Amino acid sequence: QVQLVESGGGLVQAGGSLRLSCAASGRTFSSYAMGWFRQAPGKERDFVAYINRNGGSTYYHYSVRGRLTISRDNAKNTGYLQMNSLKPEDTAVYYCAAGVHGPVDVTGSYTYWGQGTQVTVSS
Repeated sequence: QVQLVESGGGLVQAGGSLRLSCAASGRTFSSYAMGWFRQAPGKERDFVAYINRNGGSTYYHYSVRGRLTISRDNAKNTGYLQMNSLKPEDTAVYYCAAGVHGPVDVTGSYTYWGQGTQVTVSS
C-alpha cells in the first residue's frame, strides 16, 4: 500500500506556471506507475498525464500536451506535474494516483489516490 499527498497548488494568472508534487509513503514508490487527474466543479474527474515506473514512458491528454510535463524522482519518492502556459480552463482540483491495473487514462484503473490540491487560474 502507498499513501499519496499532493502539494503545490494555488492561484496563478493565465500564462503562469505551477509545479505540483505528489509525495508517496509506504511501499516503494518505484513499484508503481502513476498518473495525474483533475476535476473541475460539477464535472467528472479527467485524465491529465501518466508516467511509468522508471519514468521512461509518458502519456498525456491532448489538451495539455506541450504545456504540462509529468516526471518523477524515485529516490525522493515524489512525482511531479510541471504546469506552464496555464489557462483558466485548467482550473480544477488536481489528484495524483498510483497502482495502475488497466487503461492508464481511466480513473477506475488506479488503486491509490491523494486528497487533491486546488489549482485556480485567473483570466
